[in-house]
Amino acid sequence: MKPSNGYESLTAEHSSTATMNSPVKRLAAVFIVVALLAVPAMGMSAGPSYENGDGDPTVKYGCSCHNNGATSARVVVMVTGVPVMYEASQSYEFTITVADALTLSGGDGNKKAGFLMTSESNGAFSWADDQDIRQADGAPDDISHSDPDSDGIWSVVWTAPPEDVGPIYFWLAGNSVDGAGVPDESDYWNILSFSINPPGTVSSDESGATLDTRTISVGDYDTLFVVEESDAQREAERQEALSHAVFSQGNLFFWTSLVALIFGALLQREILERRYDEGPEFLAMELAYPQAIRRSLLSIASFIVAVRWTASDSAIYFPPQAVVKEGTNVTELTGFLIGCAFFTSAMFAYGVYRTILAARAEQSVRDRL
Repeated sequence: MKPSNGYESLTAEHSSTATMNSPVKRLAAVFIVVALLAVPAMGMSAGPSYENGDGDPTVKYGCSCHNNGATSARVVVMVTGVPVMYEASQSYEFTITVADALTLSGGDGNKKAGFLMTSESNGAFSWADDQDIRQADGAPDDISHSDPDSDGIWSVVWTAPPEDVGPIYFWLAGNSVDGAGVPDESDYWNILSFSINPPGTVSSDESGATLDTRTISVGDYDTLFVVEESDAQREAERQEALSHAVFSQGNLFFWTSLVALIFGALLQREILERRYDEGPEFLAMELAYPQAIRRSLLSIASFIVAVRWTASDSAIYFPPQAVVKEGTNVTELTGFLIGCAFFTSAMFAYGVYRTILAARAEQSVRDRL
């Protein structure tokens, strides 16, 4: 047997070690790649960084990772409550809206959104605790979302500088994402820029042509202003309007017919009583006076209530909107209650008339006994 030398033993050991380390190295490489991909995704979910991948301010030049770095008109970026001119130290409430145009038009689009906003350190931003907003990463004077929002709406207060610093320029970048956690071509972004004039540069005329605040937006024009309803939506609205019309007309015909029958019956009784020389039974004066006064007061009160309800601009709902949750279905009873009040007043007035007839009726033998 040929004895093995030291070189052959060392070579075999090295080969065995290399074979064992090969899967470990590959697995480590996979973990490194996954970590590198997860870092930007995790960072962007809590708000974008100050600079994009190209080293430019994200709020002005946009994102370099979403949608291959290109803007998209599919993203609607809107801010409301923007003044034409600011006053020193005055606070203004902005409402920021970011949404996918396809989702707004009823399609199956992205449903999560984020934003980044700057005023170039002019003035200060503040917000309520329930808003998912934080100071922007790398720019404490700017603001961004702290968590992707499902409705894409945030409320923020901007307080103007304590003195005139000239026109103030704002940039608002918004993105609409699919929530997959990876910035890809299915995520879209857009940028909106605007300015606010310094104090004393704009004067409101008497015609009101100069607005105190305005809404500024960018995005798909058709989605913002020319949203077309589908045939199914139009048919559903037509059916709903038809059902409401049938319900309203049915109620109108029912109550009108009922009132007509009641008045017809009363008129028939009056005619028959005169034809056969009959009338209400005798009622003593000591009973007739209190009854007539009571019915008169009720008739007057019902008439006043009916007139006041008719003159009022407010509607009457059941259940009252003040005691139910927002969005609960309620029924408007304004017309019905007004009609009932007038009808009640007329019936009490008719009761006064019948009381007078009963007081004037001749006493019968039974009445005297």
